[in-house]
Amino acid sequence: MATQLTYALEGKITKAMKEVAEDENYTPEEICEKVKSGKIVIPINKNRNFRAVGIGEGLKTKVNANIGTSPSRHCMDSELLKLKTAVDAGADAVMDLSTGGNLSQILEEIVAKSPVMIGTVPIYKVVSKYMEQGKDAKEFTKEDLFEEILFHAKTGVDFITVHCGITRHTVSVLENCDRKMGIVSRGGSFLAEWIVRNGKENPLYEYFDELLDICLEYDVTLSLGDGLRPGAICDAEDRAQISELITLGELTKRARAKGVQVMIEGPGHVPLSRIAGDMKQQKRFCENAPYYVLGPLPTDIAPGYDHIVGAIGGAIAASNGADFLCYVTPAEHLTLPDLDDVRQGVITSKIAAHIGDIEKGVKGAWERNLQMADARRTFDWEKMFELSIDPELARKRRNASEDSKRDVCTMCGDLCALKTWNRAVESK
Repeated sequence: MATQLTYALEGKITKAMKEVAEDENYTPEEICEKVKSGKIVIPINKNRNFRAVGIGEGLKTKVNANIGTSPSRHCMDSELLKLKTAVDAGADAVMDLSTGGNLSQILEEIVAKSPVMIGTVPIYKVVSKYMEQGKDAKEFTKEDLFEEILFHAKTGVDFITVHCGITRHTVSVLENCDRKMGIVSRGGSFLAEWIVRNGKENPLYEYFDELLDICLEYDVTLSLGDGLRPGAICDAEDRAQISELITLGELTKRARAKGVQVMIEGPGHVPLSRIAGDMKQQKRFCENAPYYVLGPLPTDIAPGYDHIVGAIGGAIAASNGADFLCYVTPAEHLTLPDLDDVRQGVITSKIAAHIGDIEKGVKGAWERNLQMADARRTFDWEKMFELSIDPELARKRRNASEDSKRDVCTMCGDLCALKTWNRAVESK
């Protein structure tokens, strides 16, 4: 059994490492060394074949889009359209978070049709099946959970979110915290309830080595979930969140020792002034593992505009070391995202990711802005569209303007500052 990490530990350069190196302007040897250290992961299940993408130190900040059904809305065609919309908008990964309908079929279809890496949260399906059958969710067994994880691995899922840091200890810490929002992680809440009502340890934590065996066999990357992430800015960085993060740091070392790639999931709601510190704290606690963050959202009062809130937080997070941004859509906290929500979520997160890349000095980020400046100075509209994060929208808005056939924009027309300055220079 071999993974990208075990190959790197042996000094062997894989096809995936070569693809990441080419896309990121590094040598394959440099990528191999970063994978070896655990600072970069390349999530690609051994049963899948797509152009590999790296996540981690020195690489472009990547963006994930969440799609998936709910018990009240579950249409396969709709989810496949969301998949296409997310990929067309530039998402580097898509997570299937379905909880309604034929969950196995939905996952198999999404994996089969996706040209990008796919992530899942296996416990969603376990609990969804129990509740659909009218059973109490606390009745699911360790075997139920691990069989579902194995199914996802065999199906070709590239990374799985597992809330291994929800333990009897961390739940007890939470119970003694003055936290307003309790648990807002869906997967985390399932496991916390299971622990409390059964009086047993989280099977993902207790049988972590068995989990690693599955991941090792299929080269599934572990995304260690933040089940105790804050759901309101007033709860950020409390003892519950930190106690879970410490546990995830310990599990990171165990996963790497076994040859399993691992990244860490990060907080949702964090005040603006604390985002940078949170990013650096995670890197210290978790051995510089790639950091995958939702948002973060630096205010709680903008429903309908949380994609903008998430982009503000995401830009600061990426600037300070976050490697992977989970998009936030305008539907966040309100409803299931539609196609337009998916597109807006991806685009705003890509903007945040790029801003972060400029500040981190990621290769090519600053240069892309210099090229845009040159294109604007010379009125090279086609080049401007090519360099845009959303070329489709830029071209559409330009073509709809009254001056689309001229080398000016409708905002200024012949009063264009660039033209005025060029005349001034030429008159000398």
